[in-house]
Formats: sequence, structure tokens, C-alpha cells
Amino acid sequence: MPEVLLKKLDAEFSDPIQYFLNSDGQQIELNSFLGKKLKIENTGQKVCIRCGAKTKKLYGEGFCYKCFITAPEADSCIIYPEKCKAHLGISRNMEWSKSHCLIDHYVYLSVTDHLKVGVTRNTQIPKRWIDQGALLAIKLAKTPYRQLAGLIEVDLKQHFSDKTFWKKMLLTTSPPDIDLLEAKRSAAALLKPEFKKYLDLDNTIYSIHYPFISLPTKITSVNLDKTPVIEGTLMGIKGQYLIFDNGQVINIRKHSGFVVKISS
Repeated sequence: MPEVLLKKLDAEFSDPIQYFLNSDGQQIELNSFLGKKLKIENTGQKVCIRCGAKTKKLYGEGFCYKCFITAPEADSCIIYPEKCKAHLGISRNMEWSKSHCLIDHYVYLSVTDHLKVGVTRNTQIPKRWIDQGALLAIKLAKTPYRQLAGLIEVDLKQHFSDKTFWKKMLLTTSPPDIDLLEAKRSAAALLKPEFKKYLDLDNTIYSIHYPFISLPTKITSVNLDKTPVIEGTLMGIKGQYLIFDNGQVINIRKHSGFVVKISS
């Protein structure tokens, strides 16, 4: 297999989730590697996933420094939606913001190993839930732009977690005993009056199943800068993680911009 520029895993909502690694026109279907030997080797090369420039150091999730400080994809509102100012006409790139920030957003509740609240664009459902390794999810509120969804999330973070604990998430294969519909009712009751009009009446509970053969009892996250070769039998894929029989796991999204060799 030729060298591959790592980018976040793409996923297709099915039972189980179908995972793909897309790189420069290549599409590698990953589920077929389950139960087989897989080797990922760092070549030492790093490339900005936005502009394609070679770089010694990557920032954020795969950017060179110039793109990190100028690209709308790397703006602070990606992590903190409540800081988005696109609705005020302020953005690193308003054309980008029109299709990413000034569109419908959802506030949602999801279950990984615990109940959490989050925000995503309407175009990222259910991909956002898959990325975080959620087992269950439900829409809570729908807003016309990003910052408003972020404000609702901030309001609810007083009562619900907004964090995903990666080890617990990876080792949790069935949902804990949480009534997601009741959790939605509780969250709705906690909303400030000015936010209640954005409540979403869709009570569909999404159930997500990931491709697994089995799980190791202990897992260790691998950084390709420190461990340039990860090798073993692929036992599962969840969120953005590949899980190997030796307990090593690698977060592909965090290695965006790394050029690697993949072999089986």
C-alpha cells in the first residue's frame, strides 16, 4: 500500500458503523482489516491538511502554523461554539462561515460511558456522535446559527458533562442504564426561558454499534512521534480510534497530517 496522509476517519452510519480512511483520493475501507495484522509506520513527514505544505510541526488537528492562525477551520469557535461571531459578521472567512456557522445547529445529549451534552452542525449528524464514540444520542434543541447552540450548551454544562473520557468510552461496549428520553425532559426543564423555543420535538433515539471482535482489558494510547510503529491485530474501531490486540490504540484524528505507511 502506498504512503498515506492521515486525516480523520470517515464513517458511514450502518450496523455496525463502516469506517474509511480517505487520503488524496484514496479510500481505504477499514472494517475489512478486523482480525488481521495491521502495521502503521510513521515516515517522519508531516503535511498541512489544509494547504498541503510540508511542515516540521503540526498545530491543532493537522495544520501548519500559518493555517492554524488564519484558517476558519482552526478558529476557536470550533472548540468553543459560544465564541462564534459569524452571526455578527465577524469571521476569519465569512464565505466559509455561511456554510458552517450560519446554518442550523443541534444541541444534543449522547451516551458514551456517561451522559453528556454537545453541539454539532446539522450536516454532521450522526457523524459527530460516531466521532465521539457515542452509543446512544438524541437531539435536544435546534438553533439557526452556531453561537446560539453554544450558549445553550454552556447553560446546560452546569448540569451535564461535556467531556468524553476516552479510555472509558473505548472500553464501554453497551450503554449504561440511562433513560435518554427522560434525560431530554430534564434538560428541557433546565433551559432558560429564552432558549426553550429552540427545543426540538424529534425524540428519535439513535443507537450506534461499532465494529469489534473483542477488546483488550487494558489500553494504551500511542503517539507516532514517540512510537513510530504501531503493529498488531486490529480488534475494533470506535470513535476515531483503532484498537489492537496488544492493547495499543491510536487516535487517527489527532494524527491528521502525518504521512504513514500502512501494511497488513
